Amino acid sequence: MTQEVLLPAAKAASPTSDPLNAVAGRSCPLHYRYAPSVFASEAPERFSGLDVLYVVGGLYGNEAALKRVVELFERECGRSRMVFNGDFHWFDADPAMFARIQQTVLRFDALRGNVETELADESSDDDAGCGCAYPDWVGDQVVERSNRIHKTLRRCVTPEQQRELRALPMWLRADVGPLRLGLVHGDAQSLAGWGFAQEHLRDARHREQVGRWFDEAGVHAFASTHTCLPVFQRLASGPQAQARWVFNNGATGMPNFQGDAAGLITRIARTPFTGAERRFGVVERGVHVDAIAIETDTTAWQTQFQQLWPEGSDAHASYFNRIQHGPAYQPQDAVRQEEN
Repeated sequence: MTQEVLLPAAKAASPTSDPLNAVAGRSCPLHYRYAPSVFASEAPERFSGLDVLYVVGGLYGNEAALKRVVELFERECGRSRMVFNGDFHWFDADPAMFARIQQTVLRFDALRGNVETELADESSDDDAGCGCAYPDWVGDQVVERSNRIHKTLRRCVTPEQQRELRALPMWLRADVGPLRLGLVHGDAQSLAGWGFAQEHLRDARHREQVGRWFDEAGVHAFASTHTCLPVFQRLASGPQAQARWVFNNGATGMPNFQGDAAGLITRIARTPFTGAERRFGVVERGVHVDAIAIETDTTAWQTQFQQLWPEGSDAHASYFNRIQHGPAYQPQDAVRQEEN
């Protein structure tokens, strides 16, 4: 996997990030932080007793993908909610397109990701850059390009749009059937956290730390995005032998697998998804959790992307290869179950 596989709109904080030694694009600002214990509460009424929940992370300003997500959601039955859990802006560096994306997203529920949080910041010091909090393994050139992309995007946002973004929460609680969920952009303790990245979840000691987050949070699963590649990771059972899952959809607005141009969302529902768009999934406590492909006209999207970000631009350098070919990642890499 090349470093370009990691999307700036979805970068998270290294566990050792030091806000006192901040570097734009690598730092994790203190106001991004929260404690896992914030999830140890009942879901608000509008998010309790759900039949269907869509978690749409990393749209990255892909308007065609947004249209397709809405079409799929509107076919669902029962008590349904859709949450855009951050980084719905990124490639939409045109004021009219930016406005359409935001207007449509805010018809539903949304969290702010690092992109939206930094766009909403009225200051101009750019201390956090894109807010991506890239880990050390991401090259400096990638970080620098991300910061410049964010500066370009800031030219599109109006004061009213900034106010709308500032009003969005960093996390939510939801219940689908008996499944208690924490909805985040990053991880259980930071908006830009890297703790639910597929790379970190390969490490047994890190999974022990994630297990402690679950103990404090009192949820069965976290649904996240931010770290660019999808992973459904089951951790060893916690107290009362309850399962603990991380459901990370990767990206809705970008390819997630080599040779597969589709984005992904996480659908969590009391009923199975019967369409051909299902890429993989699991069943937990009788609830179906599936990664659903968001398929669009690939040629049209690539043409639009290159109009906004032509060859030689920062976004083209960081992302166009992935948009064309997908990352070096396969569906069989995405579902993992830790033995008790």
